[in-house]
Formats: sequence, C-alpha cells, structure tokens
Amino acid sequence: MVDVATNLFNIEENIRQACENVNRDPEDIHLIAVTKYVTIERTKEAINAGINNLGENRNEGFLEKYNEIQNQVQWHFIGSLQSRKVKDIINQVDFIHSLDRLSLAKEINKRAAHPVNCFIQVNVSGEESKHGISPEEVVTFIEQLSIYENIKVVGLMTMAPHVDDPENVRPVFKKLKNLRDDVTKKSLPHAPCKWLSMGMSNDYHIAIEEGATHVRIGSKLVG
Repeated sequence: MVDVATNLFNIEENIRQACENVNRDPEDIHLIAVTKYVTIERTKEAINAGINNLGENRNEGFLEKYNEIQNQVQWHFIGSLQSRKVKDIINQVDFIHSLDRLSLAKEINKRAAHPVNCFIQVNVSGEESKHGISPEEVVTFIEQLSIYENIKVVGLMTMAPHVDDPENVRPVFKKLKNLRDDVTKKSLPHAPCKWLSMGMSNDYHIAIEEGATHVRIGSKLVG
C-alpha cells in the first residue's frame, strides 16, 4: 500500500493544478480524508502526513476513531445520519454533511450543546439510490431551519454519479454552485452557506474547477 504522504503530495499537486485552471487559491480547498474503510493506524498515518480533516460515515466507525484520536483533527460526518443515532455523535463532530430532512434537524437541535455546522445534502442528479433533498426544495428547506438555534447551514453537499468520464458530472457541480448562490443572496443569518462539499476520488479536480471548497477523498488518499 502506498504511503499516505506520497498520495497526499500527488493529490495536492492535482488540487493546485485545478485551482490554477480557474484562478482559484488552493488555500481555499479543504481536503477531507475519508477514513471509513481504513484502520486507526492508517488514519494516524494520514494525520502525521498533515491531514487535519477526517470524514466518517458510520457512528460506530467514527466513535472508534474519535476515542483514539479525539480533537487532533476536525471531524466530518459524511454519511446518512439516523435521527435515533444523533445523540451518540453530535457533540463530537465538527461538521455534518448530510442534513436532508426536518426530523433530523429537530433531533440535532435538541441534542447539540452548541450550534452545529451543517451542509445540506442535495440529490442534484436525481438518482434514487442517493439521499438528499431535490434542488427545487433547497431554499424552502433552509428557510424552515431558521427556528433551530443549533443549526448553522455552512454550505451544500452533493454526491455526483460515478461515471467513467468525470467531465460528464460537471453539470451536477455547476448546478449545486448555482443553488448555493441562490441561498447566499438571501443573506439568512442562520445560513451563510458559503461552502460546497462536492467531489470525490474520481472527480475532485472537476469539482474544484466548478467551485468546490471541500473535497472528500478516500481511496486515492488513504485506500
């Protein structure tokens, strides 16, 4: 298995190139190492290589690593979150990337000891297998969240279809950026919504060219 530091160097070069293509600053890109399939040892290797954002998608996997690593990094919960499991993780994670229903928002609000940074998950591609609200629901949904003092909408998130040619998902990323712009224009106090969590191992360079601020990379970074 290639060491994480080598993978990180290559990915950071690709990020720099993608930013250069569209006159963006690489410093604006947050690289999240998706560690859901790797051991605690491999996760620590990523931290030692300079990674400071980790993404997990299951409560059990997250808590196992959190108990070992604690607050050495920022923790991103990137999987679908069941309302009944919110209480187990909500005061340990720094970001939730999968807020997609009012029942979940209500539970987060009730269980959180402080405002939680949330990305709204949007199913831009319309695939039945993917979670998230429809693009048409985004603005109304975010407006409805204003009553929850512990929800801070920091951005939008989507998962693009997995295709052979990443160029084919460019329209998905463009649409999420346009939706984000629609929200930010409203200047909602609870929803600054400045960020875009989009792009994974196979398409992160395209996502960055289309405005991604947070890319979630697993296989090409940590395996």
